[in-house]
Amino acid sequence: MNALDQILTSFVGKGDVGHLGLLLWAAAASGLAWLMLRELTAANRRFDDFVRELNRFNARQDFNRQELEEKS
Repeated sequence: MNALDQILTSFVGKGDVGHLGLLLWAAAASGLAWLMLRELTAANRRFDDFVRELNRFNARQDFNRQELEEKS
């Protein structure tokens, strides 16, 4: 018998099926929260990269505009 069967047999034998359900629910909710946090972190990083590139673009445009104004 593997470890999972032993754990299930122990829970069912003691009548703790409700506790097993709560354990599974808590594990699933924790896993989902971890995945969502990981995705949110990645999205935040991508947004930060976008804003940084937009700032570089604007700085380049301002520099080019100043050069044109100086030549006129």
